[in-house]
Amino acid sequence: MKHKIGIPRALLYHKYHFFWEEFLRSLGQEVVVSPETNREIIGRGVNLAVDESCLSVKIYLGHVDYLKDKVDFVFIPRVVSLYKKENLCVKFMALNDIVRNTFDGIKILEYTTHVPTFRYDFIGLFGVGWQLTHNPFLVLRAIARAKKTQRQQLKRLLLEQEMRLKGSDKNLKILIVAHPYTTYDSFLGIPITSFLEKQGVELVFADLADEKETRELSKNISTDLYWTYNKELVGALEKYRKEVAGVIFIMTFPCGPDSLVIDLCQNKVNDLPIVVITLDELQGEAGLKTRLESFVDILKIRNERGVH
Repeated sequence: MKHKIGIPRALLYHKYHFFWEEFLRSLGQEVVVSPETNREIIGRGVNLAVDESCLSVKIYLGHVDYLKDKVDFVFIPRVVSLYKKENLCVKFMALNDIVRNTFDGIKILEYTTHVPTFRYDFIGLFGVGWQLTHNPFLVLRAIARAKKTQRQQLKRLLLEQEMRLKGSDKNLKILIVAHPYTTYDSFLGIPITSFLEKQGVELVFADLADEKETRELSKNISTDLYWTYNKELVGALEKYRKEVAGVIFIMTFPCGPDSLVIDLCQNKVNDLPIVVITLDELQGEAGLKTRLESFVDILKIRNERGVH
């Protein structure tokens, strides 16, 4: 039976959308992705969320609110851990419960990824597929296709970034260290990266680096990092620090893990200019552009004077 399944364009969508969309479409389902984040969606999320929620969760709830009456199910995986002795931020662990307690009667399609318990996410994915099709062969094929698509797309994006790094010696290079749900959100990160590109800056994205390599490199900065995604971003900083002129951290208010990790990096990385951009729903464009312009000007002056 074909269902209409909604995927909120927020949080882990920006990291796993290749996988999720291929998986559901291979099961014969219709996938509906919410639109790019805009003021209306943010307003919906802000009205629904508790004040203590970070801006990223508020945006997520706004996307769910947009989808909930247009689809049969809203797809909300629960990701607890990807490696032993590590966890993700609690918002990923509790996201389906937050949504269930925010929207009366909402139908959620979910599975759990928790490595110490299930070892892999295969069991959860198979359960979702079985719920939709009752065809084990179709489910197995959908999982295999989704994993292959995710690998191919991530490899392509990493290759494109490495080619840009090798082929653009003249442009000023800046490393963007932020979670994909911040970097690629049309309200949060895209205005920043678009503005920087118009300034003639070549951008390097920390989230595109190879995960296995960055996890190992993160130990050069800290061996005690607890949050998996932060560990990967810190490792990417270590990987690219010799190839860029400066670093821009972008975080959403009030993110606890990012606050701690950014402070750690500012104390450990002393050979690069670093600026931290903290975004909230009241963010004004004028002040943000002034800060970015100033940072780019400082880096250009350093380059002209041969300061490294």
